[in-house]
Amino acid sequence: MSGGFEVIQAGIQASIQDLGRIGLTQIGVSRAGALDEFAFHHANKLLGNKYGSNMLEILLGGVKLKAKRATTFILTGAKVDATINNKPIEIWKTYKIDDGDILNLGFATCGVRVYLAVKDGFNIEQKYGSCSVNIKEKLGGKQLQAKEFLPFTCNCLSDNRKLPNKYLQNYDKLLIMRVVAGYQWDMFNHEEREKFFNTLYRVTGQNDRMGYRLSGDKIVSTCKGIISEPIAYGSVQIPTHGEPIVLLKERQTIGGYPKIGAVIPVDCFRLAQAKQDTHVKFKLVSLDMARDINIEFYKFFKEF
Repeated sequence: MSGGFEVIQAGIQASIQDLGRIGLTQIGVSRAGALDEFAFHHANKLLGNKYGSNMLEILLGGVKLKAKRATTFILTGAKVDATINNKPIEIWKTYKIDDGDILNLGFATCGVRVYLAVKDGFNIEQKYGSCSVNIKEKLGGKQLQAKEFLPFTCNCLSDNRKLPNKYLQNYDKLLIMRVVAGYQWDMFNHEEREKFFNTLYRVTGQNDRMGYRLSGDKIVSTCKGIISEPIAYGSVQIPTHGEPIVLLKERQTIGGYPKIGAVIPVDCFRLAQAKQDTHVKFKLVSLDMARDINIEFYKFFKEF
């Protein structure tokens, strides 16, 4: 039986996201997809959904929805005051919502991105292999709009499930971002590398799904520019102004600034939850360590 959510209030920026479009960067299409995969994968795991099922990614909150028929859903990610029919509910816990119920999200107080997942995902048609809305490239749909309808299949869990406290993230604490040496590592001398790894940077207001610009000591490269080349997820570009930019899921596919390194994926997920003025430090790790961390993270979620 089909149902869905009627959008009463759409918020600042909310969009359907899954794991994005893989294998299209060679034609200039960035991957897009959920920015905080920690919150994304835990939501699907708690609902018993297929790996990578789509959900709604909500910036800051401010969304109000009316259920048309029943489903089981969960909110993960940023801490936000949420209610069903004005009764408070928890995040990181599954709930049943019935026909006619109103789900209301306030604004985030810790972290910036909230994930709303339903049992079996939303019934959204894929475009180029993904349901993800690429906001920068205007591909795969558009941001959530008032009076829109988000369809789902009516399917409810028989119990409520909750993420154990030991797995919860503190999005407000100092963010240590582990970095693998990048393509242009040798274009930064020893003093500049030391400065990069010993500076306490600050998240600026210039951040979005494309990337985060940081404020702090300026880093100088021995090279003023390079021939444009492919850009990896998490790349740390050092533009001419000297302040690092960490590139995320909707980054441009090629660029011409030198890159001192790349932040490992699991730390990019946390960066995507960082508010303005969050403090950030970089830590150098080996490629082998980065690979092991990545494998361990994804193995946990793929073993349903």
